[in-house]
Amino acid sequence: IGLTLFQSSIFIFFILIGKIADGAAPILTESTQIYSNPLPHVMILTAIVVAIATSALGLSMVLRIHDAWNTLDEQDLSS
Repeated sequence: IGLTLFQSSIFIFFILIGKIADGAAPILTESTQIYSNPLPHVMILTAIVVAIATSALGLSMVLRIHDAWNTLDEQDLSS
């Protein structure tokens, strides 16, 4: 849960720094307009996929532990 919260806060941070006030989509035209950089948003999309895979791996490990020992209690598992 902590890793998911940390990842989400990093996603929000990168999205906020990637936004430029009055910035347009980076489509080249003849006007002299300020463009927003799409790179932070692309990096966040990749990071979201990695976060989903990490969460799925953690959940599958929890399910496998529960199937093997019929408990998730740390004290029962350590003895």
